[in-house]
Parts: sequence; C-alpha cells; structure tokens
Amino acid sequence: MAGRIRDEDIALVRERTSIAEVISDTVTLRSAGGGNLKGLCPFHDEKSPSFNVSPARNVWYCFGCGAGGDAIKFLMDAEHLSFVESVERLAARAGLQLRYVENDQAAPRARPQQGQRQRLVAAHAAAVDFYRAQLGTAGARPAREFLAQRGFDRAAAERYGCGFAPDAWDLLTKHLRQQGFSHDELVSAGLSRPSRSGTLIDRFRRRLMWPIREITGDVLGFGARKLFDDDDGPKYLNTPETPIYKKSHVLYGIDQAKREIAKQGKVVVVEGYTDVMACHLAGVPTAVATCGTAFGSDHIGVLRRLLLDTDDVAGEVIFTFDGDAAGQKAALRAFEDDQRFVGRTFIAVSPDNMDPCELRLAKGDLAVRDLVARREPLVDFALRHVINRYDLDTVDGRVEAMRRAAPLVAKLKDREKRPEYVRKLAGDLGMEIEPVQRAVLAAASGQPAGQPSPGPARAARGAPAGDNPQSLVEREALKLALQEPVLAGPMFDAVEASEYRHPVHVAVREAIAAAGGAATATGGAVWVEAARDACADLAAQALVGELAVEPLRIDGEPDPRYVSVTIARLQWGSVTGRIRDLKSKIQRINPVSNKDEYFALFGELLSLEQHARALREQAAGGL
Repeated sequence: MAGRIRDEDIALVRERTSIAEVISDTVTLRSAGGGNLKGLCPFHDEKSPSFNVSPARNVWYCFGCGAGGDAIKFLMDAEHLSFVESVERLAARAGLQLRYVENDQAAPRARPQQGQRQRLVAAHAAAVDFYRAQLGTAGARPAREFLAQRGFDRAAAERYGCGFAPDAWDLLTKHLRQQGFSHDELVSAGLSRPSRSGTLIDRFRRRLMWPIREITGDVLGFGARKLFDDDDGPKYLNTPETPIYKKSHVLYGIDQAKREIAKQGKVVVVEGYTDVMACHLAGVPTAVATCGTAFGSDHIGVLRRLLLDTDDVAGEVIFTFDGDAAGQKAALRAFEDDQRFVGRTFIAVSPDNMDPCELRLAKGDLAVRDLVARREPLVDFALRHVINRYDLDTVDGRVEAMRRAAPLVAKLKDREKRPEYVRKLAGDLGMEIEPVQRAVLAAASGQPAGQPSPGPARAARGAPAGDNPQSLVEREALKLALQEPVLAGPMFDAVEASEYRHPVHVAVREAIAAAGGAATATGGAVWVEAARDACADLAAQALVGELAVEPLRIDGEPDPRYVSVTIARLQWGSVTGRIRDLKSKIQRINPVSNKDEYFALFGELLSLEQHARALREQAAGGL
C-alpha cells in the first residue's frame, strides 16, 4: 500500500505554490480591490463573478456556491484529482521532491505508485514522444507531405507536437509496456485495444497524429488523420472517452491560446486542427477547435471563465465556418448557444468557402486576419439566412419570413438591441415597423407571431388560427412522422417533398428523408434530434421542435386509418394545386396553333383529375 506524503513536505508545497498562478490556468482573474482577485466560478454557472482569490492567504472562496480552499483543494475539485495527486502536481510545478513514509515511525522512502490520472497522463506524454520520433521515419513521408502541402513546416509540426502512428500492429504498445505501463493502463488511456486474438494492439495506425491537451498543457488524447486511400476508417479518428478524456470538455489549442484569449477578451472558434495551427501562425493566436464533437455547453463554460464573460466585461466569441451547407448549419446551431454568452458573438465566413487553413495557403496570413476582422454579428447572419428562404416579392412570403425571424430578435439577450433589430428586420422585409414590432413582442411572450390567441378548442387540437387547410394537413403529416414514425413511417415516406407547398414544411420533409426516413425510426428524443440535426436552417430546426410536442388534431390515439386519411388529404391538396395551374396554362394556349401541346396538357389534366377523385374518396372519412 502506498505511503503518505510527509507533513512538512505538504506544508512546503502550500508555501511555495502561488494560488493565483494555479487558478489562472483555468480562470481569468481580475483585481477585486484589497489585493484580492475575482473571476467566474468553475464549479457553477454564473453571470457575475463571485469566485474570489486571496493571494496573500493562498486561499479561494466562491460566494455563489460556497466552495473554497487552498490550491490543493482547487486541483482536487477542478480536475478530479485525489489529495496525493494534487500535492504531487503542485510539487512538480514548484520543483520540489516529495518524501513518503509507510507509517509515522517509518523512514522516508521513494515515490509510491502514481494515481490513475497521473499514470494515464504519463502514458500519453510517452506516446507523444514516440509519435514525434516516428514522424521522421521513411514510412511517415505521407504525413510530412500532408503538413507541407498545407503550409506547415518542421517548426510548426514541432510546436504542435505532430507525430505519426506507424504501420505496425503493436509498436507503440510494446514501447509503452517496456516503460512500465500495464495492459489495463494502456486500454484505459485509449492508446491500445484488445485484438480479436486477445493480444493488445495499437489503437492508431498509419495516421498523422495531433496531441490534444487540456488547458494546463497535459496531453489527454489524440486526433488522428487518415492518410492512405486503403484506410477504411473515418477521415478523423479521435481518442475514445476515457477517465481523463471527455471530448465535450476539450478544446484543441486551448493550452496555447488561453493567455491571449484572456488578454484580448476574444476567442475564435474554428473547425479543425489545421485551422487552429493556421490561425495561430497567421497572427490569430486566440483560435481553438472542438475535437470530434459539436460546440456545446461545456465548451462554453471553459471559454466564459477565460473571457471573464460577465455583465461588466463583454468578450467576443467569433465562429468561423465553411460557407457550404454544412458550415451554415453549424453556424445556425451556434446561434442557439449565443444566449449562454454574456458577451457578443460573431461569425466569420470566407467568401470563397475556404476554411482558415485553405485561406492561409491560398492568400497568405493577412487574409486569415482579415477574415476574422470582417466578422459580422451572429444574429445578423441568422436573420439573413432565415428570410432568404422566402419570396419577399409576395405578401405571403414577407409575412411568413417575419413570423420565422421575429423569434430570433425576441431571443436577443441584450434587450436594448431589440428595437434596432426590429427596425432592421422591417427594412429587410420591406414592411412597416409596427407589424414587425408586434410579431417580436408576441414571440417574446410565447404567442405565435402575427396570430390571435387560439380558442380553447383549437388550442387543444394544436391548430394555429389563420393557417390554410393545406398548411394544416402538411403540419399534421410531419407531426405523425416525428411523433409516431413506427405507425406513419411507410405511408409518410412514400410521399415526396414536392407534395408540400410551404417552404419550411418542404425543408422539414427533406430533413426527415436525410435522417433516414420515418420508416427506419423508432421514435422518441433520439429520432427527433436526428431530424432536427438534418435540417438545413434554423427555421426548419425550430419547426421540428414545435411539431415534436404539438398535439395531433385527433381525439385519442392515432391509427393507420388516420395516417391514411392525413396523407391522402396532403396529396389531394397538392394535386388540386397542380390542376389549377394546369387549367390556367391550358386557357392561355391557342388550341389551333398549338394543337399537340394543348391535347398533351389536356390529357395530363384528365389524369390528375382522376387521381384527385381517388384521393378525395380516400380522405372522405374526415379528420
């Protein structure tokens, strides 16, 4: 059993440790007067700083959640270390050699076995050295060429610890076992995995490697990029979830960017490892990236503490995304997280649809800096993307665009900006300010924009007053697909998106198809989230959320007959619309001079009318 650290050594660690320096690795601190410092508490979510540090006493305390202690306790709470691990971490930081004893009467002895976290971190540090050495071998030539083709020289590769996982089944595993790491430690670290035969093999092979560091600089995992065409794995493969690696908490490049983020009050969120490298080397040292996951609430917490994101200090969060559909979707998703920041959020999209790495390679460092400098408020981007989906030359298009855009303005956390955005939205739509203002106020109060409050009967049926019958039946069909995919799936999937008239309904129908179709789903939150993630824009995402919880327009449970009637009415509305268009076209044709076209269209009309009669009979049961 491991002995304890001598009391005098623990006291010396406390004496030699600057608590402000330790805490500043994860929390940006500002002067609070009287020699004290303050920042945002890392142990609970807050808007105003209640986390206080006293460098003179080497202690900290949060008036918001009541947590407090010394530097040892901070590491224990912030990084989930044991008492011994925390003391050892601080001793190493201060350059102190610790002594251990078995019992109070025993003589000092050598360092005991490290805690699990330290062992896993040590294994990763050894793996970094191994991969870096492999980058210089003959087999790593494709990795070196990959870096060179993207504008990264040897110095850049060394700065970011780039390496290469060799074409061998267990070379790293054998190397680490020789250094004393156990079978279980290598599996727990995510560096090795059991093979089918039961032997231990390397997790990464034939890939370019990036070490992923936490904010303190410790390596917790790796990102691995595919280099060879015969590699059937994903383009990027990351370390799996381990006791020390949680992808929702990690931001690549945070260890190198943290000082500049705190200093400038600004962070640039990019999409990949090479984008972080390109930004840093181009003179944007505040860039970070997520590691194989979407930007989420835990990432926001890390950045808020670095930015000192409070009511008194307005930091900047700048998202950079590709200009393609996937990049725009990611940007709109980021807008939903905008309200979690107190400071201002922006987006920077390259006009050439290039990411920062491509932009630096094509146009140089200045172009990357200009990309960030030309940022625009994220709300402006979101509003423009929503209203661009509608035909603003028509009354229906302008009104629907207003309805969909108004909730975005209503969500603005800075209420003083809402009147300005009301005026801007009215100008963009070509409408008077009053109806737009009413729509925003209605959205802020939870009432559907531009509609009177529904009566009790209609509210119970989930039917917004003022919607036309075709829109209602389209909504009902989409609700069935989202809420009852097992029941409605086969019939729903048989009707294409072209049968829908409302543009946002079309977008949701296309998203359901992109998510695999209703017939493949089992329902529940996972299915709704899959459909929501497949949406191309914010308006469709919001509608999926509405339809997933809006009651069906039927008393009792839906059955196959109800689904059949709903789908028939959906198709009937679409077919009758085409019949009207076709009749209008026939009326404009001269049957004498355009006989062939006239009879072709007339035959098509007869076929459509026959189809419409069949659908009407199918839907005759009523809703």
